[in-house]
Amino acid sequence: MKLESFWQANAPVFKGAAQTPLPERADVVIIGGGFSGISAARSLAKQGIDVVVLEKSRIMSEASARNGGHCNSGVAKSFADLVARKGLEKASEMYRAYDAAVNYVSGIVKEEGIDCDFRFCGKLKLASKPAHFDGLRAAFELMRKTVDPEIELISAADIGREIDSKVFHGGLLQQRGASMHMGKFGVGLAEAAVRHGARIYEHHAVTAMTRLSGQRHRISTARGEIVADKVLLATGCSSDGPFPWVQRRIVPVGSFIIVTAPLAPDLLHRLLPHDRTYVNSMNIGNYFRTTADHRLVFGGRARFAISNPASDSRSGEILRSAMGKVFPALASAPVDYCWGGMVDMSADRLPHAGEENGVYYTMGYSGHGTQMSVWMGNVMADLISGRADNNPWNDKPWAPVPGYFGKPWFLPLTGLYYKAKDRLF
Repeated sequence: MKLESFWQANAPVFKGAAQTPLPERADVVIIGGGFSGISAARSLAKQGIDVVVLEKSRIMSEASARNGGHCNSGVAKSFADLVARKGLEKASEMYRAYDAAVNYVSGIVKEEGIDCDFRFCGKLKLASKPAHFDGLRAAFELMRKTVDPEIELISAADIGREIDSKVFHGGLLQQRGASMHMGKFGVGLAEAAVRHGARIYEHHAVTAMTRLSGQRHRISTARGEIVADKVLLATGCSSDGPFPWVQRRIVPVGSFIIVTAPLAPDLLHRLLPHDRTYVNSMNIGNYFRTTADHRLVFGGRARFAISNPASDSRSGEILRSAMGKVFPALASAPVDYCWGGMVDMSADRLPHAGEENGVYYTMGYSGHGTQMSVWMGNVMADLISGRADNNPWNDKPWAPVPGYFGKPWFLPLTGLYYKAKDRLF
C-alpha cells in the first residue's frame, strides 16, 4: 500500500512551470497553486492581464489533488439549515452557485480538451439510519419546490436498485453530481493557464508581504521579490506564510482516503450499478466512487487529526474496516493507495471570498471545493479585473474562530462531539 494520493501518482507531469527568475512586477500575483489560484490565473491571462502564480511546493500538491474526486452540486450543510440562517433567496443563490460551478468545470474540460475522465453521474446521499431518512425526505420536499426540481427521493425498499449494501435506509439523488480524475484535471488546468499567458512559479513560498499603497504589495520569497498591483490569496488551509488574518478563520481538518486495486468490472457493476458519487448521512461519514480503471475510492473523516504518514496509515485501516462493513464483498480487497489531505474548513462550513486590507481572497470550501474552487477562481478574476462581481460569498463580516490562532487544539474535542452525535441520533 502506497502512502500517496492516487490522483497525484497517476497524473501527467506538469511541464509549464516558469524557469526564469521572478519578474520585478506583475499586474496580479496569486498566492497558491491549487484549483482556485490556477483557475483565476487562466481567466486573468485570457483577459490579457499579466499574472504570476506563486506556489510554495508543486502545483496541485495539497487539497486540489488530495480529495475524494467528487464534483457535486449542493452546499456542504443542510439546505434547510441554510434557508433558516440566510433566508430562501440567499440560500437559493448559494445552492445554484454550486450548479454553476459544476457546469463551469465541465465547460473548461471541453474548451481546453483536458483528458480527466470527467462525467456527469449523479450524487446519492445515503441514509445511514432509519431516522436519517426523515431528514432526507424533508430536504427533498424543500429542494424540489425551490432549487432542484430534478431531485429524487429513494425509499429504503428501493435503495437496492442503487447500491448492493444492507446498511442504508434510502437516499437522496441529485442529478448534477459529477466525477473526474483530480490529478489529470489539475495539471491540464495549469497547462491551459500557461498557454494563455500565465506564469507559474513552483517552490516559491511567500515569506513576507508588505502593503505599499492601496492594493499594491511587495511580496518576498526565498527566491526573490515581486511587486503586485493586486494580490489574490488562494492558500486554502495553509498554516505557512504571513497570513494571520485568514489563518484565524480557516481550520485545517484531515480527510483520509483509500483506493483499492483494480476490481472486476462486473463486481463493481453489481455493487454500484449506476456508478455515481456517494456520501452517507453520518457526521463522521464516508464518501466513495469508482475510477476509470475500476478501483473503488473510499474516504471520510476517519479521525479528527492532522494528516501525516502515521496518521494516514491509521486512518487507512479505519477506512478499510468501514469499506468492508458497507461492502462485505470488498472486506479483503487489496488497497493500493492511502493518503490524507487537509480540508479548509470555515466555522459556518461555507466558502468565503472578497477583499480585506487590500488583498483579495477565496477559500473555506469545507470539503466541497472541487467545483467551487475552480468556479471561484473565475469569479475572483472578474472581480479583480473589474469585469463583473458575481461573488455569492462576500457575506461580511467574516469573524475569526474564537480562541483559535492557527493551531487547531480543539479537533479531538470536536471529534468526540460528532462521534457522540452519530451514536445518539
